[in-house]
Amino acid sequence: MRPTVGVGSSGHKPKLLDQVRDVIRRKHYSIRTEQAYVDWIKRFIIYHNKCHPAEMAEEEVAQFLTHLARDLNVAASTQNQALSTVLFLYKEVLKQEIGWLEKVERAKKPAKLPVVLSRSEVKEIFAHLHGTPKLMAGLLYGSGLRLMECIRLRVKDIDFALAQITVRDAKGGKDRVTMLPLNLSEPLRRRA
Repeated sequence: MRPTVGVGSSGHKPKLLDQVRDVIRRKHYSIRTEQAYVDWIKRFIIYHNKCHPAEMAEEEVAQFLTHLARDLNVAASTQNQALSTVLFLYKEVLKQEIGWLEKVERAKKPAKLPVVLSRSEVKEIFAHLHGTPKLMAGLLYGSGLRLMECIRLRVKDIDFALAQITVRDAKGGKDRVTMLPLNLSEPLRRRA
């Protein structure tokens, strides 16, 4: 009998995606990581005609990762995310070793430099923003906050005297401190 992949029912061993969610939550991964991992696992299973991962091994993993690079032309970071997900699935959920993935065609790192906006382009963007979105964009731009860090920001995380922001439970579960742009100090005080 083939192992099940979908949603579990009472009295039976939970289905694969429920097992994945359970392990992720026990490890206190973020909800976004959970969503990304579940999505990648679904894509992996669908690519292999809904075959259960327990019935597959490194050859099928290599085929999937190569497909991402060769056929879908994904970025190296995207392929690495898929690889991390599949390794998590086998090691943490299925408790199987899949060996060294030698046959994987790696996605090519982009040769292009990232686009960096000029000061005038940044001013033009900010001229079209107002209220909370403008304040949030200012924090993202001036403090280097990630979007979810900005959304989760609390009054107690802002130290106006030292002009710094404490980012709690940032990427990797660590706290970090970043600067508070001086031009945002007064608008933030008014909203606090």
